[in-house]
Amino acid sequence: MKVVAFSGSPRKGKTTDRVIGEILKEVDCDKEFIRLAPMNISPCKACLACVEDNICKKKDDMRPLREKIINADAFIIGAPNYFSMLNGITHNFLERLCQFRHQSCDILAGKLVAVVGVGSLQPEIPAAQIKKIITYYQMEHVGTVTAQGAASCFTCGFGEDCDNGAVRMLYGLGRKITKDIIPDLSKQPTKIVEAQNLGKLLMSRLQDKYSGQPAAVGG
Repeated sequence: MKVVAFSGSPRKGKTTDRVIGEILKEVDCDKEFIRLAPMNISPCKACLACVEDNICKKKDDMRPLREKIINADAFIIGAPNYFSMLNGITHNFLERLCQFRHQSCDILAGKLVAVVGVGSLQPEIPAAQIKKIITYYQMEHVGTVTAQGAASCFTCGFGEDCDNGAVRMLYGLGRKITKDIIPDLSKQPTKIVEAQNLGKLLMSRLQDKYSGQPAAVGG
């Protein structure tokens, strides 16, 4: 059994990566964590070059991911909320999975997916969009965990006085940025437990799949 986790956050080691890490702690099989941000993965151009053989012809970093995707039994896909939508890095990656769905191709059908959504506000938005997109590939949603992350406004240097930033949206104008108000996963113990439980559920579903036993009910 193989689980591949994809983080679409550009912020290494921050909330999206950490929530995925908590899920992976409970995955007791071959597993791999991949950050998408350092990769060059462009959006789908709708060129239709993949229609005949379900192989994308674009020469970028999606190519070396192809075999990992095919060989995986399950995925963890995590992303942050950017402007009340799924961020572009993750969306590009999910668009490019379109290479696997032509002519009734079922390469991704039945593969399990655990979803992670993060945001200073409304982390459920990217999670819901990931969940929606994977249905087009006939992938199976196992469950979702969301958590509050710290927007870059907290560390950009201008967050305290910016009329447009997350600090004002959360706390009002003039609020001083102190460590106690900066969102952090360590302040969300229930979310850590939820992530670990999702990892256990994902592992259970994989074991059921391989043993041929009826699967537990997922989210």
